[in-house]
Amino acid sequence: MIVMKFGGTSVESAAAIERVAGIVRARADRKPLVVVSAMGKTTNRLLAAADKAAAGNLEGALRDAEELRAFHQREAGAVCGPERMAVLEPALARHFGELEETLETVAKEGQVTPALWDETASYGERLSSLVVTSAFGALGLEAAHLDAREVLITDSRHTQALPLYSRTYARFQEKAAPLLERGVAVMGGFIGSTPQGVTTTLGRGGSDFSASIAGAGIGAEEIQIWTDVDGMLSCDPRVAEGGHLVKVISFAEAAELAYFGAKVLHPSTVLPAVEKNIPVRILNSRRPDVEGTRIVAEAVPSRINPVKSIACKRGITIVNIRSLRMLMAHGFLRRIFEVFDRYRTPVDMVSTSEVSVSLTVDRTDQMSEIEAELSRIAEVSVLRGQAIICLVGDAIRETPGVSARVFASLRDVNVRMISQGASLLNLSFVVDEDDLVRAVKSLHAEFFSQLDPEVFA
Repeated sequence: MIVMKFGGTSVESAAAIERVAGIVRARADRKPLVVVSAMGKTTNRLLAAADKAAAGNLEGALRDAEELRAFHQREAGAVCGPERMAVLEPALARHFGELEETLETVAKEGQVTPALWDETASYGERLSSLVVTSAFGALGLEAAHLDAREVLITDSRHTQALPLYSRTYARFQEKAAPLLERGVAVMGGFIGSTPQGVTTTLGRGGSDFSASIAGAGIGAEEIQIWTDVDGMLSCDPRVAEGGHLVKVISFAEAAELAYFGAKVLHPSTVLPAVEKNIPVRILNSRRPDVEGTRIVAEAVPSRINPVKSIACKRGITIVNIRSLRMLMAHGFLRRIFEVFDRYRTPVDMVSTSEVSVSLTVDRTDQMSEIEAELSRIAEVSVLRGQAIICLVGDAIRETPGVSARVFASLRDVNVRMISQGASLLNLSFVVDEDDLVRAVKSLHAEFFSQLDPEVFA
């Protein structure tokens, strides 16, 4: 058995769904469990409708829902045909009726509470999974629909729920495994429910996480993440062109890249796969013949390239914190991080000296409150408009001279902060956003002028 996850662009239209059906058909003998995201930008449109309802514009919200209904009916009708649509229509009508009720509740509440956010956002995957299941049947694939809320059991932390793994795995064995013995099963990603049946979500980008959980639950031989890129590249194509396809990379390296900005993979995706030692493959639904990137437990050492890829994160803020005493007193670091914890603001990088701490954050919605609290115990300065550049590779820790090559490449760039991860898999630093493209291009030219054919395509 395998898991095949398809992102929103892979199921955005009737033509895209037909392409997905062809990909799945070619692998039908491997008993695929297909996990789908919402069609195109549906989730954004759903949440925009909820915001309208919360602001008192229920009429506008319901109009948006009607436009989404027309979109799903049009694309489903183009691929399913009249006979299948006759069966699908009542299910779509029921879901859109429930969506309207949810928007009416939002309007009454006057706000999108976390529980209502989850309920509203869940309709994208609930609808797409129904449409794809019906389309598969029309295209000659024996397919059964699996409601993700019946198998992916989570805690009640709305908008960022965590799976209850033992219960979830038991449900997958009970409900998914029998369906896969008879054909293809299709479920929505991103969504789950509490043990009491209340709808939850795993957070934005959580469909990858759903696929990994499903793979662990059914004991899959491989988890495939089908997206709109060929796989992981040696640099972010949105920042610098000319990146090379990474054929194989370790779970640890992939997790570092995901955390530091690689959009191909959700940061939590690898966790269930690591636990069960299931390979993950990143593939392109528009170019299914490309071998993609395979993510495995053990790193594949490179004889030529100590760096596997360069990731980056824009929109970074540096917070410089200087102790009011000459030396940092006992408990100073604890007090700093307690402030960030209280405001639920994750810290990306940390660098310390005898009297000061510098750290980076990418969420600044509560920065004024954080700054005010920190100012009671330290001198604080905030520098916005920064970017993190992260070089990732298992060989960084074993290869002499990597840092020298990095900073020789950046001789004309002002580096504002440096950190080497405790895992020794990454070397990270912060530069002005205005210098990001120039810095990445220079680093890529330095570390990828020659390629190891065992690692790069």
